Amino acid sequence: MSHILIIDDDEHISGMLSEALTAEGYTISAAYSGTEALMLLSKEKPDLILLDLMLPGLSGEKLLPQIKDIPVIIVSAKADVTDKVELLLGGAADYITKPFDMQELLARIAVQLRKNSGNRDRAALSFCGITLNTDTHTVDVNGTEIKLTRTEYAILKLLMQNPEQVVAKLTILERISDDTPDCTEDSLKIHIHNLRRKLKAVTGKEYISAVWGIGFMLTEKS
Repeated sequence: MSHILIIDDDEHISGMLSEALTAEGYTISAAYSGTEALMLLSKEKPDLILLDLMLPGLSGEKLLPQIKDIPVIIVSAKADVTDKVELLLGGAADYITKPFDMQELLARIAVQLRKNSGNRDRAALSFCGITLNTDTHTVDVNGTEIKLTRTEYAILKLLMQNPEQVVAKLTILERISDDTPDCTEDSLKIHIHNLRRKLKAVTGKEYISAVWGIGFMLTEKS
């Protein structure tokens, strides 16, 4: 269920990548400029980014240093070795030149996601003002620490690992079972209600939406 952000102003290429990656089971977001990408990254943290360099407004070269703790694969028509070296030294995880072979790109994506998976649980998760520290098991909302129960923390962590995606109730129960074995489908609703209330008390926003008959989704609503 890895989430990939495609940043490319060419709608044809972006659409082709989205279709191919969706077929592989990835969740996809797309941005068509550097500015739009920054806006998306302020609200969500994808597992990997595919970044074109020649973007309108904020270029890929200027955007790259602003991307933290997310592997970035440069996908660009620029084939000069100097460009590649500078970008790899500047923080890019990999570089593939357009036109590219889709199977090669998929392989490079898989490699980077595999490398990053070991660090994912140790990294701080963030979404729209919420920061969850997996080392200290603390949660800040706009700089204010909120106290969560063990079950509420486990639920929020799972939802923050899958932002803007519906997570089924049975999936939640299965994934948090090691930390909270006593949570049931009936009590899950109560935990979600209490978690939603604590988040709203700080920001006035509803962060967790119920999708009737399926599960819950972390999203930003006024």
